Amino acid sequence: MAARTYSVAPAASNYFDNTTTTAIVQYRGYYTPSSPPSLPHLPAYNDTNASVQVMASLRNLADAKHPCNVPLSTSTKLIYTASLNSYPCINNSCSGANGTRFAASINNISFHTPTVDILEAYYYNISGVYGDKFPSVPPLVFNFTADYLPLLYQLPSTGTEVRVLEYNSTVEIVFQGTNLITGVTHPIHLHGHSFYVVG
Repeated sequence: MAARTYSVAPAASNYFDNTTTTAIVQYRGYYTPSSPPSLPHLPAYNDTNASVQVMASLRNLADAKHPCNVPLSTSTKLIYTASLNSYPCINNSCSGANGTRFAASINNISFHTPTVDILEAYYYNISGVYGDKFPSVPPLVFNFTADYLPLLYQLPSTGTEVRVLEYNSTVEIVFQGTNLITGVTHPIHLHGHSFYVVG
């Protein structure tokens, strides 16, 4: 297997490791090594056309036996902005610009890891570990992808906030990338949910 990250960040920024990662997948049983596998030709890490082509070719597995019945009404609507922010360090002790470090945020809140696992705190009803007031919309609405944004938007708050949903809720989530420090193609994944990508 061979893979390379995709990033729209300028090459001069050196935000990401642009090298190719490789792995050998070996199944159990008899294995006779052959000559070393040749490395496939991979698109450049910033090849947007290749990324768009791959994404446009993805299809769901719906068929007559497994229909894809997208819910037509929702019980909860959420708008989440995903950003790469600049977070100040004590006494400018970090090596980033102006003694800061990168910090990701959603709706301008950067996650602060608690000393007790959140699910454990929920299960055992331990108070003070997290809050349940995660906002449904971003605190500020602006041109999220403008070339130049006010510095004020670059500093997130920190918190351990969650969004508690009723069992069997139908939730619509809009993820909006921002251009605060740099535009980032932000991946997500979900565990234990039935979900539909509708746009």
